[in-house]
Amino acid sequence: MQQKFFSSLSALGFHKVAYTQWGLPSEKPNVVCVHGLTRNGRDFDPLASALGQNRHVYCPDVVGRGKSGWLADATLYNYPQYLTDMTMMLALATRDGHPQVDWVGTSMGGIIGMLLAAQANSPLRRLVINDVGPFIPMVALKRIADYVSMVVEFTDMDQLERHLRLIYAPFGITRDADWKNLTNNSFRTLANGKLALAHDPAIAKNFAALDKDVDFWPVYDAIQCPVLLIRGSQSDILTHETAEQMTRRGPKAKLVEIANVGHAPALMDSEQIKVIADFLA
Repeated sequence: MQQKFFSSLSALGFHKVAYTQWGLPSEKPNVVCVHGLTRNGRDFDPLASALGQNRHVYCPDVVGRGKSGWLADATLYNYPQYLTDMTMMLALATRDGHPQVDWVGTSMGGIIGMLLAAQANSPLRRLVINDVGPFIPMVALKRIADYVSMVVEFTDMDQLERHLRLIYAPFGITRDADWKNLTNNSFRTLANGKLALAHDPAIAKNFAALDKDVDFWPVYDAIQCPVLLIRGSQSDILTHETAEQMTRRGPKAKLVEIANVGHAPALMDSEQIKVIADFLA
């Protein structure tokens, strides 16, 4: 695993985008894995390590998260900006002669993947969407907005880990080692020496303006590549009804439900990793 960076452009100038790169060159398409709203690319360590046995895997930190830069104007934390940045990521992932990539996206990363896959001449060969769809109920968005706007400080790593185990319990993480890795990659150090979560709290600003359900079925219907849809059986972001509809229209996704998990499956245990590896193979 290597930590790398590239520069991307916003209306305010250039900013840094961090990513981790796994694996070795191969004839198989490279993979890009993109995280959820407040998370970062290190969430994919177990998956990227497994897939990296026979291909390159790129796990970016979306701007405002992880080790990537922050934007001075919070209104720029939006999908047009994320698409601009991830187009740069795709350029890096295809520069070694692979004309196509496979995409694994959790929640926000799944939405970015759908938006890219729906474009003409998209380089996405296969798309894995983890617990999100083209319809998101307002009540679920409100829950996320309330969480994202929280600014919490921690005195030490143990306190941080207890907090993460509480708020991310729906992820279904079962191994202590995975919780430790998640914790070690989820903090930034403040000027006062305390710890905070590794994202810009200002990303909540655009969520505060949401006042209705999200509906972009035309985007989903335009996707041409094969799609694997993963859903936590207790998810409120991707309802069972929406997931079932996604299997019948557009790219007619293959649906896999993960029992006793909410939003969003962590993709860290061997069974979930195997489902993705088999689909991408």
